[in-house]
Amino acid sequence: MNRQCLALDLKDNPALIAKYEEYHRNVWPEILDSLRDSGITHMEIYRISNRLFMIIETTDDFSFEKKAQMDAENARVQDWEVLMWDYQQALPIAKPGEKWLPMEKIFDFSA
Repeated sequence: MNRQCLALDLKDNPALIAKYEEYHRNVWPEILDSLRDSGITHMEIYRISNRLFMIIETTDDFSFEKKAQMDAENARVQDWEVLMWDYQQALPIAKPGEKWLPMEKIFDFSA
C-alpha cells in the first residue's frame, strides 16, 4: 500500500463550494468504479476555506500515469472532470492543465 497526498483549490464562492460538497456526498457510481479499478483503495478529501487536501491509499502497482490513461478512455469520468472543473481552480503554482498537485511529506511521527 502507498499513500499519496494532493492539493487543489476550489473557486472561492460559498454557493459553488456547497454544490461541490453536495456532489461529493453523491459521487457517481462510475467514478467510484474508476477509482477502484485504477488501484485506489481508500480516498479522503478535506477542505479548509477553498483549499482541498486529498489523501489516497493505493495498491503497489498504482500510477498516476495509468490512472490518467484509464480516465482519458472513460467518457463518464471525463464528464465528471469537466463538471468538477466548474468548481475547481488550479493552485497558483500549477502548470497549465494541472489540477490536483502532489504534496511532499516533510514530517512523520510514529509513537
